[in-house]
Amino acid sequence: MGDRIGGLLERLAAGAALGDDDLAALAATTDILTLGMLADEARRRRHGAAVTFVRVAERDLPGPGTVPAIPPAAREVRVRAAASTLESQLPALYGVVKAAGAVPVSACSLADLQAHAKAAGKPLLGLLRAIRGTGVTSIAEAPLDLLDDPEPALDAVREAGLGLARLTVHRQADAAARIALITRAAGLQHALGWLQSFAPLPRSWPSASPTTGYEDVRQIALARLLADNIPSIQVDWALYGPKLAQVALTVGADDLDAVSAVDDEPEGHRRAPLEEVRRNIRAAALEPVERDGVYRRIGG
Repeated sequence: MGDRIGGLLERLAAGAALGDDDLAALAATTDILTLGMLADEARRRRHGAAVTFVRVAERDLPGPGTVPAIPPAAREVRVRAAASTLESQLPALYGVVKAAGAVPVSACSLADLQAHAKAAGKPLLGLLRAIRGTGVTSIAEAPLDLLDDPEPALDAVREAGLGLARLTVHRQADAAARIALITRAAGLQHALGWLQSFAPLPRSWPSASPTTGYEDVRQIALARLLADNIPSIQVDWALYGPKLAQVALTVGADDLDAVSAVDDEPEGHRRAPLEEVRRNIRAAALEPVERDGVYRRIGG
């Protein structure tokens, strides 16, 4: 593939799109260095040296009369709430939004909401509108591999006046299935046009057989190349850790999710969350840019 890859690099640097045959060849290759170079070029073409990150405060729904504490550094409040009990807890969700003030609040898994609506015989759109009525700005995640017919479900999110914090993958899968998920994400963006970010690494895996670093890096690079119509390829900082996140930034990722909003310094200033994420981004020769939960940039 040597001559062909050289040609692909030149075409990407010139701003040209890759064809279907090129993408199929990339999906089939195991040459991680080649994939990484191509994905880095694709990321730089879209974002330059900028890498965004968001500081997230995750909260459960509070009990009656309880006001949740929101860290001053939070740029997104993400509420963990089960769809099966959410309708009776909408006042509590409103309480979180009120406590968050101007900070965007995301809540719930779209797959959980979809499954509950189906089991209860209720329209998903009605449930989403009830969530929007509390002041929530976005659904926290849409796990692509758990959603039943994701396009109409995401259409309902938009119709309800909500955004989506991130398109995700929940379960570990084999190589063919991982590529299929990326192409499915790209297809959804082609149909919808408003998805902001895709986090292609699984959020759960069997304890006896976690993914390898090679698999994760390859998945990030392929996501950038095969789903380049989605603006941001995201890595969860809290779930995958600084080391993998930093490597991911050199092979196509441009957004770091779930940085801690509690900026304590028990191990010194350089190990505090904000300083650590900035340091890791700069060490990859990139520029950190903070954002909020609806992708508004705050600054470097």
